[in-house]
Amino acid sequence: MRQKTLGLLALVAGIFAAPAAQADITIGFVTSLSGNGASIGIPYGRGINAAYEYKKTINGETIRLIQLDDGSDPSAATRNARKLVEEEKVDLIIGTATTPSTIAMAAVASELKVPMIAISPLGKLPDSPEQWVVAVPQPASLLVKIVADRMKRDGMKNIGYIGFSDAWGDLVYNGAKAAEPTDGIKVQTNERYARTDTSVTAQILKVMAARPDAVLIGGSGTQGALPLITLSERGFKGNTYGTVALVNPDFVTVGGKAAEGIQVSAGPVIVAEQLPDDHFAKKIALDFRAVYQKTHNIPTTDGFSAYSFDAWLIFANAAERALKTAKPGTAEFRTALRDAILSTKELPGVHAVYNFKPGAVTGVDERSLVVVRLTGGAWKYAP
Repeated sequence: MRQKTLGLLALVAGIFAAPAAQADITIGFVTSLSGNGASIGIPYGRGINAAYEYKKTINGETIRLIQLDDGSDPSAATRNARKLVEEEKVDLIIGTATTPSTIAMAAVASELKVPMIAISPLGKLPDSPEQWVVAVPQPASLLVKIVADRMKRDGMKNIGYIGFSDAWGDLVYNGAKAAEPTDGIKVQTNERYARTDTSVTAQILKVMAARPDAVLIGGSGTQGALPLITLSERGFKGNTYGTVALVNPDFVTVGGKAAEGIQVSAGPVIVAEQLPDDHFAKKIALDFRAVYQKTHNIPTTDGFSAYSFDAWLIFANAAERALKTAKPGTAEFRTALRDAILSTKELPGVHAVYNFKPGAVTGVDERSLVVVRLTGGAWKYAP
């Protein structure tokens, strides 16, 4: 892993950054370019590269971007975070593709006192006397609340749940349970599977034995399609629901007809061209799509790359203010950058309007979500 990481570091530093001696602001980015999180980690990486092309300087100061692969391994994410802070002296870190690895990175950021913008959901802030971490994604509680509201509108009462046997699966399940009193639903099952599993037949049989009206999927990426495929094979005819974690080209390809009709809560960027002209996200989301197309020569069809883009917007907005009081590469600048991030107000991004404050890990509200339905292999706005 170390040899691979060092090789990637040299490649990315050479392509996307000025030489270290000339770089003024140094950003460390970690994602999963390999391992079971790669189907979402690769889009995260592409999103940060598009973001760098979108804005390479801040107030005349150049930016050095270093990108590392954690192999979908929390221990590797920890090592990468320490390397970026202790050896590369980064001013800020952004990452990573899975919730367990993001939690591991957040602990390092808090310990070493460097600001971090998480691009996977965090259930809570790391234990620390000071806050150094915020998260871009809509919290699972809000993602699931919007889905539960749609379930209520659709007349769904009894809900089966199957999700990952990790922190992300916990977040989605807990969000669904919290929505029971207000939306009149009852979550009847709590089935789990590992991200590396190739079969969920036993779990789906238990879900179907509960005779649910609908099934909520607490997975992500390619692996999120597995329960839907098994439900289809077993003849399930009810509704299916999920979150933005399923909005991924690999999920659509692997899920095929079994995934058709699923409704998920997602950031408005997913259906940017379908939004009303006065929607806060429409212009910036279309700008993001254009720079992504220019950078990679392919269109963006996922929500993960957009989280990286929004993280960059948050960083850039805060850095403009932090540069007025401190010099990059210093502890003072890290603190100023942290304070500026935590005072972000009404910053429009492609997923949300961001408002951060001390003590809160997220900075989004219901404006950050729409409901989309997978129809004919494409996500359609379902207001």
